[in-house]
Amino acid sequence: MRNSSDPRIPVVFGGSAGPTDAVLAEAGLPAPPGAHVFAAAAHAAGCPCCAPRSGVAAALGQLYRDRATSQVPFFSRVVVTATAAGQLALRHTLATDVLCQARYRIEG
Repeated sequence: MRNSSDPRIPVVFGGSAGPTDAVLAEAGLPAPPGAHVFAAAAHAAGCPCCAPRSGVAAALGQLYRDRATSQVPFFSRVVVTATAAGQLALRHTLATDVLCQARYRIEG
């Protein structure tokens, strides 16, 4: 059930993408044309202010910027296609990256 008071974009793992969904796919996996692709990487060492953002965080950031600047059609949900490691990397990013936390939330 969607919390209508939460303005963040819901992220779901697997399933079919609808007409108002964006697709975020792990590099190397089949993805529909126009899908945003991310590379799942191991957790980088270092403090948050010194460590570079992960490939997942970079992909989510680019997806958000593309939505805000109309580079992609407006979407209300992100459907993720990823391996177990890719899903873990995405969950870790959404739990630790402040910018991603402000823009996205895991649904379901």
